[in-house]
Amino acid sequence: MRRLPGNAEKCKKPRGIDRQMWRAHILMIISTILVATSFPVGAAITNGLDSLVLTFLRFALAALLFAPIVAWRYTIAIPSLRDLMRYGMLSACLVSFFWGMFAALRLTSALNTAAIFALTPLITAVVSGLLLKERLHKSSLFALPLGMVGAAWVIFRGNLVDVLSLNLGLGDGIFLMSTIAMGCYSPLVKYLHRGEPVAQMMFWILVTGAMWLFLLSAPRLTEVEWNMVPLPVYGGIAYLAVFTTLITFFIFQWSTTVIGPTRVMSYTYLNPALVIFIGVVFGQDLPSLAIYPGLLLTFMATLVLLWPKTTLRKVRLI
Repeated sequence: MRRLPGNAEKCKKPRGIDRQMWRAHILMIISTILVATSFPVGAAITNGLDSLVLTFLRFALAALLFAPIVAWRYTIAIPSLRDLMRYGMLSACLVSFFWGMFAALRLTSALNTAAIFALTPLITAVVSGLLLKERLHKSSLFALPLGMVGAAWVIFRGNLVDVLSLNLGLGDGIFLMSTIAMGCYSPLVKYLHRGEPVAQMMFWILVTGAMWLFLLSAPRLTEVEWNMVPLPVYGGIAYLAVFTTLITFFIFQWSTTVIGPTRVMSYTYLNPALVIFIGVVFGQDLPSLAIYPGLLLTFMATLVLLWPKTTLRKVRLI
């Protein structure tokens, strides 16, 4: 059998890994679009129910819908205490994020939350460096601050006076803290993954998340007049549970184990532009021209972050 020259043999990549890489990127584009829809949907239903109750229903419904799939594929066995602690740590990050999102959307706009969420790659890169010893490519060191500037430009509508005075509202501050929790989640997924199928890991994250939320929201569940909750609120919860929780979590966790947390989170830079596009589709006015340079900067940052080559590993999807 003819062998390739030394350098060519080293450079040759397994086709399966290449296909898995492209699959991860395609799935992340789909996931990013779905995540962008969660901001306007969340804003539309957040006043219909308490934010804790909303988040609990979202997690509980997602876990119930996913349980038959996991039971059919793997059977459901109670994890060890150590594994439950792993899953509980991950779900605590998600619970903090989604609870904060619903609370923030009562006080700020969907576009502002999407713009703040675009800071997640920078937070993820810092945590990945500390936790995973992940070394950033030189271009990433340029792109992360670029994306942060672009996100800030969108938040402050290009108003330099507001930037200098840090004119952030309470809702923006709440969501910033939630975004920090989300920024820790992706590196923790890679750090705490022990080789189990991603679907199995995700199911127990949803279950432990629902348990956290039940403990927090239990006093409020009895106060809700369920028959008075508008039907669109239930529809919004179902949409969030299936499309922006179940599907996106699955894509997010699998892609993180394949292409790494920083590259996965770089897709969040596209959220402000996608939220604007979705709003226009549903009849909202176009935003002022002042924010478009910020959107361009975040888009450029995404492209740069996705460009560097990283070590890939093959991981079971389901």
